[in-house]
Amino acid sequence: MPSPLFADRPAQQPEPGAVDALISQTRRLRGELVAVRQDAVANDDDPRRRWQRALCDLAVHQLDDLGAHLGQLRAGAPEGPDTVSDADSATDTAPAVPHVAEPGTAYGEPAPARTGSLLSRVGSAEWNLLTDEVSWSEELFQIFGRARENGPMSLDEMPTMVFVDDQPLLQSMVTDCLIDGRPIDGEFRIVRTDGTVRTVHMTGEPVLDADGCTASMWAVLRDVSELRRSQRAVRETRDTLERSRHIEQTERRVAVELQEAVLPPWRGSLRFAHDGPAPLDVAAHYLPAASTGLIGGDWYDALALPDGDALLTVGDLTGHGVAATSSMAMLLGALRGMAVAGIRPAALMGHLNQLLETSVQPALGSAMCCRYDPVAQTLTWSQAGHPAPLLFRDGTGHLLRRPEGVLLGATTGAVYAEAETRLLPGDVLVLHTDGLTRGGGTDDDTGARRLLALGHRLADARDAQDGVRAVVEEFGEEEREDDACVMVVRVG
Repeated sequence: MPSPLFADRPAQQPEPGAVDALISQTRRLRGELVAVRQDAVANDDDPRRRWQRALCDLAVHQLDDLGAHLGQLRAGAPEGPDTVSDADSATDTAPAVPHVAEPGTAYGEPAPARTGSLLSRVGSAEWNLLTDEVSWSEELFQIFGRARENGPMSLDEMPTMVFVDDQPLLQSMVTDCLIDGRPIDGEFRIVRTDGTVRTVHMTGEPVLDADGCTASMWAVLRDVSELRRSQRAVRETRDTLERSRHIEQTERRVAVELQEAVLPPWRGSLRFAHDGPAPLDVAAHYLPAASTGLIGGDWYDALALPDGDALLTVGDLTGHGVAATSSMAMLLGALRGMAVAGIRPAALMGHLNQLLETSVQPALGSAMCCRYDPVAQTLTWSQAGHPAPLLFRDGTGHLLRRPEGVLLGATTGAVYAEAETRLLPGDVLVLHTDGLTRGGGTDDDTGARRLLALGHRLADARDAQDGVRAVVEEFGEEEREDDACVMVVRVG
């Protein structure tokens, strides 16, 4: 005789209105969650997105279970021993029992059967110790994959379907319940007759007779395989996300250290090329991208050469992180060495192009190399797919005409041209990478016009560092997609 606590026979039916309210809340919550999940599906390569999607799947799974069980409560208690009452059967064989509706399905109406439903089956059983009678609900046969004609299994038979590693746990739970009167609460894995493995959560209590002795044991068994699979997916994606974040943080730290070791150590204005009538006052600044936590391959440099000339250069390599900064370090080191050796800007660009072609880490890059003669007051420069310098004179600026030059690493045997410009005392030269003028969604032309509009501020600047400050104030707060460098050079 089943116990009054038998899981399929609730003693008291809850108020329908209260259940309907809970069903409505669950439906709304599920709909909002599905919308969140759709946003998380966008990029399977992003560990953060994979973790978000797995967490949403788990939450939807749990809400589906909740909706199905609330539907059972609203439908009422089963009328006979063969009535199906579990959540999965509600969608498979008893469509009048509602569950949380899929999109396009009115909640509370019959829903289409779903193959591989996430809803958990819930079955119940009672083992009578006095008569050896065993009562199983229909759902329990479905959970164990056992034919109804074979009848329910006794407590002695159940371990034959349980994983060997989990058999001691089941034996301990049953023993504690029957002998010590302790409640049952635990999970074990079973191997069904069709070979599939399921995870079952079992809760139950002993049923005592008038003398206080254990007369029977009842239990509710729930197939939680899909739930545990969803939880495992959340754990695995969370671990992947944490590893990805750790790698990203480590890479950023290494890239920052490498960048700081390679870029010029000077801060503020640097004054050199004093051998002529128009020495230089130079300052520069690096602006990181807002859309990524990784350092890019942008560089700037100013160097006094052995013959008294000055080297001015800015450049940008594709990519971010250690790969980009290490390639930048290699390129900048080669550039400095060749410039000190007296190689002119156009030939220097050709050698850098060849260096990138033969590099272990192929990359594309833009660069500009300027050589300033303080005696002749001339700027000789060459560029490789790089924005032209801006020359400001008496508060008015214009773009210098670029000599021919393709991106570094784009083609074999590229030939680069040179241009020469005479600089006068009081001139201001602005060199920058393309990330500066593309910040905030602006194109190169718009960004260049904004730079040119700074002419009077640059003319009034006390020194090159003050000029850099004016540029950073104009462009520094923008949500740029790429790193940027800017260099301001005042003549005389």
